[in-house]
Amino acid sequence: MKISASIYSDRSRPLKEVVMDLVDHKVDLLHVDCNDDLKVFEDIRQIREWTQTPIDLHIITEAPDKYHPLLIENPVEYVTFQYEQLPKGYVLPQEIPGKRGLSVITPTPVSVFSEYADFDFILIMATIPGQSGGSFDALNFSKIRTFRNSFPGKAIHVDGGVNGEVSFILRNMGVASSVSGSYLFKGPSIGNALMDLTKRELTSQFHIQDFMIPFEECPILRYDEMSVGKALQVIEDGKLGFCLVCGEKNELKGLISNADIRRGFLKNVADFNQLKVEELINPNPTKLLGKQTVSDMLQVVRESKFPISYLPVVDEANKAIGILTFVNLIKGEL
Repeated sequence: MKISASIYSDRSRPLKEVVMDLVDHKVDLLHVDCNDDLKVFEDIRQIREWTQTPIDLHIITEAPDKYHPLLIENPVEYVTFQYEQLPKGYVLPQEIPGKRGLSVITPTPVSVFSEYADFDFILIMATIPGQSGGSFDALNFSKIRTFRNSFPGKAIHVDGGVNGEVSFILRNMGVASSVSGSYLFKGPSIGNALMDLTKRELTSQFHIQDFMIPFEECPILRYDEMSVGKALQVIEDGKLGFCLVCGEKNELKGLISNADIRRGFLKNVADFNQLKVEELINPNPTKLLGKQTVSDMLQVVRESKFPISYLPVVDEANKAIGILTFVNLIKGEL
C-alpha cells in the first residue's frame, strides 16, 4: 500500500522543507489538498522543480471546469474530485492525464461511483474533509468491502485517521493508497511515523468484527445438506479456497479447504466414490472471537505451527459471524 503524505499538514515549516523531508524519507506520493483554491497550482509548479515524486491532487469545488486548463498545463499523476460538490453530470475531459479518482465522505454510498465508471479509483474520506487529526470511522471498513465487491477492477484510496493499526487493516483489505497528514508530522520524525504505518507490531483499538468479511458474504456449507459436490461448488463460488461448515443456527462445525479436499482424494485415490464429505472437514480450525483485536490476531498467527491464510470468526457461543483472509495483505507485501 502506498503512503500519500499530505503536504499541508505541517504549517510550521516552509513548504520546500516539508516536501524535501518527505522526499528524503521516500514517501510514495505527495498529497495536495485543494479547497477550491487555484493558487494551489503555484505550489504544484514549485514541487515539480524540487522533485519528481508523484503528486496526488484532491480538488473540492463546485466549478471543476475552471481547473481543466490548469490540469492540462500542470499534469499530475492522480487527480481526485469531491463527489458531493460536483455538478450533476460532470465529465472530466479525456485530455487531462493521470489517474482519475472520485472522493466520497462517510455518509455517501460508494454506489455513486457508477456515475463515473471511467474513473480509476475511489477515495474514501474516513474523517471530515479538511479536518486534520480526526479518528478513523469504522463504518468505512464496510464501505471498502462493498466497493471492492461492486467495482472489482477499481482501486481504493483512503484519507483520514490512518495510524499504524488502521494502516495494517487497510493493507489487509487490499487498499492501494492511504493519505496520512498529522500522523506523519506529530511524532519525533517523519521516518518514525512511516515506520509505524508499515510495521507489524502495533496496539489495537479496533475489533476483528469491525473489518472482517461478514457472515452473509462468506462461503457457507450447511452441515445437514453436505455432499462432496456441494462442498466443491461452494468453495468454487466463494473464490477463497475454503468454506465454513455451519449448523442450522450458524454454529461453526468446521472448515473445508482446498488442502482438505486434496488430502481426502489422496486417501481415496483407488475409488473416489468412496470419499465421504465428513472426511474433508477440519472440525477444529484455528479461529478468532469477533471481539478480539488486531494484536490478538497477530499473536494467533505467530503461535501457529503452520501458515494461516484465513481465520473463521465466531462469537462467544461459537456461532460463525465472519472470516478473515490474508490474500490482500500478502499481495501488498510483494
